[in-house]
Order: sequence, then C-alpha cells, then structure tokens
Amino acid sequence: MDAAPAPTAPPLPHAVPLKHAFAWFESALRTFKCQPWRWCALGFITLASQLLLTSVPSIGVAAAAVIVPVVGCGMLLAAAAVDRGAQPVIRFAAAPFAARPAALAAIVVAALFSSAIEAVIAYALTGVNLLADPTDATMNAPTLLVVVGAETVASLPFVFVPMAALLQNAAFSPAFATSVRAFALNVAPLMLFGLLTVLLTVIGLSTFGIGLIAAYPLLALVSYAAWKDICSIPTAP
Repeated sequence: MDAAPAPTAPPLPHAVPLKHAFAWFESALRTFKCQPWRWCALGFITLASQLLLTSVPSIGVAAAAVIVPVVGCGMLLAAAAVDRGAQPVIRFAAAPFAARPAALAAIVVAALFSSAIEAVIAYALTGVNLLADPTDATMNAPTLLVVVGAETVASLPFVFVPMAALLQNAAFSPAFATSVRAFALNVAPLMLFGLLTVLLTVIGLSTFGIGLIAAYPLLALVSYAAWKDICSIPTAP
C-alpha cells in the first residue's frame, strides 16, 4: 500500500480587489450551467444527508454537524475535477471521507465552530436550542435571517480550510492559518461573498429547502473560485 503523502505548506494568500467577488460568482455560474443536473445531484445528496441525519432522535443533530460538512466538501473535489477537465460525478459526495484524518479534523472543527455560533445566536434571540430542534417554529423569517447572517460571517475566516486541507494537503494548523490570513487580507470581497451567500441561502430556505439543491453547489463553486484567486492557484492539484 502506498504511503499517504506528507502534509505540504499551502500557498500564501494575497489581497484582491472588491470587484473580484463578482468574478467568483460569474465563474461559478459558468461552471454550474455546463452540468446543472450533476451539480444539483451533489447538492441534493448534501441536503438529503442533512435532513436524514437531523431526523434521527438524540444524536442526529450532532451527527449532522460532523458528517454533512464532509459530504459537502465533495462539491469542492468535484470543482477541482472539473477544473482539470473531468466531470462532477456522484462519487465525489463520498470521496472526502477517504481524506487524511488531519484534513477531516480541520473540516469538522471549522464547521463546528460556525454551528456553535449559529446555535448561540439563535438561543440568545429566541431561546431556541438548535442542537435539540433545528426546525423549531419559533424561528421566524427575520430571526432566521439574523441567525444565517451571523453564522455566515463567523464562518468566513475558515472558508478556505477545506480547500487547504483537501486540495493542498495542508496540515491542520497551516490550513487554519492560511484561511484566516486570506480573510484578513480580503475582508471586503469576502464580506461581499458572505452577503451574497446569505441571500442565496435565504432564497433556498424560502422554497422549503428545494432551492438549496442548487445553492449548495453554486456556493461551493464560488468559494473554490475565491480560493484559486486569493491563493493564486492556476489549476487545483
């Protein structure tokens, strides 16, 4: 059996203009429109895994918080494959689970931090415990918008952790350091990215979740395009 590749140093991020955020979305839309049904299939798998896991009594919400972010990273691997001229096939939904333990840990820790912020904000505003019941009817539209917005902003410093860990084979700490540095250098374009992310997420939720099937892969493609731009990646390895 071949040994796993040793962790490598991720590329250093640099600052980009605010207008690049629109170029990320343009690139994502262009890629999405080439194979919309395949991308929607990956989005459906991510959404279905979230719904199925959260429906499991007692441990479902906790399991979803750990497993769904890894499933979602399959769309990033698909984006890298498309970048190399391949197709966004269904098997990418399971591919991240074969990653190095350190890469999986980085993905999960980054996602858990964002989920914790979301739960704290929801509890502070409404008293709703999202860890016990993520579908509580007390979460009206304005409150949901605030919660989604807060969770999105909290996740921005870690948005590139999965790319660094999965696609650049970065170790745990360097993956976080690279992502945080990328955010610090690009607060304005990434905040604009976050604003548009909230908009797409709210639109998806307003369609009883159906719109998330397209929103999930589209946002994965946007974050992939942003990572390539900010870290000067010509084509993902």
